[in-house]
Amino acid sequence: MGRRSERLSRQGMLASETGDGDVIQVVSRAFDVLRCFEGHEARLGNLEISNRCGLPRSTVSRLTHTLTRMGQLVYLPRDQKYRIGPSAVAMSTSMMKGLQLRNLIRLRLQDVADQLPGTVGFVIPDRFQLVYLEFARAANALGLHEATGSRISMATTAAGHAYTAALDPAIGDALISEMEGELPDSAKMLTPRIAANRRHLQEHGYVVACGLWSPHINGVAVPLWSPQYQTYVVTTIGLLSAMYDEQRLHREVAPLMVDLAAAVGSLLEGADGDIFSNRIERKSLPVATHNNNKIIKTEAMNELEAGTRRPRPARSVRAGDGRR
Repeated sequence: MGRRSERLSRQGMLASETGDGDVIQVVSRAFDVLRCFEGHEARLGNLEISNRCGLPRSTVSRLTHTLTRMGQLVYLPRDQKYRIGPSAVAMSTSMMKGLQLRNLIRLRLQDVADQLPGTVGFVIPDRFQLVYLEFARAANALGLHEATGSRISMATTAAGHAYTAALDPAIGDALISEMEGELPDSAKMLTPRIAANRRHLQEHGYVVACGLWSPHINGVAVPLWSPQYQTYVVTTIGLLSAMYDEQRLHREVAPLMVDLAAAVGSLLEGADGDIFSNRIERKSLPVATHNNNKIIKTEAMNELEAGTRRPRPARSVRAGDGRR
């Protein structure tokens, strides 16, 4: 009788953690737990994880136990905390083979960082956040110190506003609607700006955000389609607002960022479907032409999509897709 009760209890747990449609909640929640560890050295207990991802502590306990058995986490008895395990490290390491392309992208970012006193980044979306894949920083940069692997909010950054503006409107609206259920304050920041962001991106090829993350930081971002990741990635820069007000961003920063996105886009195209390819040679940064038609990231003008358009089924919003 005891074993039968235990079996029914487990079945009930699985049923309660299986959501509607094609999203299995227990899998989604396991990744939510892993996202809490923002660095290889991060050490977190179940209570801290529960607070970070908003899950009941009992659920977190079951998930961390399972993830530890799988090698995704390691339990530290002395600290009574967890850290990223060998299996997770091995998975990420396998994705880092052949870093030449990413090194070339970093050089492109540094070309801009050498001209502007800010932090330049290349980021990819992850649910309601974006993650720095590469970054470069001017020697005299102040106020913003992101690093590879750092996470930033979609709602409070130029990169996030550029990414959501690049999505097909129906997909972007659905993403914001989903955000309303989990991060209502973030959704409130995006909703009133999305129409203007889409219009500005369509007309000029970039998005500006001033003082959203911090009143001291202004940013410019350019989204571009990545055939390797099958989503939009973003090149972005953060600068001190005291040095670069909105007018100066449009006048001096945006042209450099548009050209940077063109250079990174050329590298991604040349990767021949593999972002970790070793066969890319460095190309010189394009000379600014101020012809926005060369880099508008919309359905009509996105160079990365040229020759690839064909009817496609709708993509999952949770996966961060939504190519125009």
